[in-house]
Amino acid sequence: MINQKETLNFFPQPVFKYKVDNFKEYNEKLSNYIYKLYNEDKSGIQRSNKGGWHSKPFDLKDTNSIQHKFLLETTKHVFDAIKAFGWKLDPSRVICTEMWSIINKKNDFNTIHTHPNSYLSAAYYVKAPKDCGKFIVENPLSISRHSYPVLERPTEFNLKVARLEIEEGDLLLFPAYLPHGVEENKSNEDRVVISFNININNFK
Repeated sequence: MINQKETLNFFPQPVFKYKVDNFKEYNEKLSNYIYKLYNEDKSGIQRSNKGGWHSKPFDLKDTNSIQHKFLLETTKHVFDAIKAFGWKLDPSRVICTEMWSIINKKNDFNTIHTHPNSYLSAAYYVKAPKDCGKFIVENPLSISRHSYPVLERPTEFNLKVARLEIEEGDLLLFPAYLPHGVEENKSNEDRVVISFNININNFK
């Protein structure tokens, strides 16, 4: 019989999930903006997307634009995530370095990848029909995938991959080094996501 036991959990990997206020109103306007970009440049760019369309970076300089207003709306969530990490929060030093959108049609997906040279990354769901594909995160401790015994049951200690159900209006914030991707869109509707990267300027 074990009389004393203490479990010390080190190096957890968080994904912070928020629901954006007034997301239906934002999503209608963001969708119009994204599809306008799509119709103007259907080739887009290629990154982690397999099929689908990846936009060029959003123009965030226009303070009256829906994308700029959306960025301001999500700032409170970014600040909350920074504080949850225990990082020093100086709002004047928090920078969105890039924002873009991805449209995944049926059978399109995004391979597992990371966002180098950033502190936080985000995924926001403008359109997320049923069966459009779960958000995937991989255990960044790659050594844990190389050698392990037979598993009797899944636990937080032996998890290699996690899959997260998402809905419209959900905002995910996570460390940019965390390997992540998106499952195939099995629906007949578009899956539309906005992603962005956050840096903290530590230089005086």
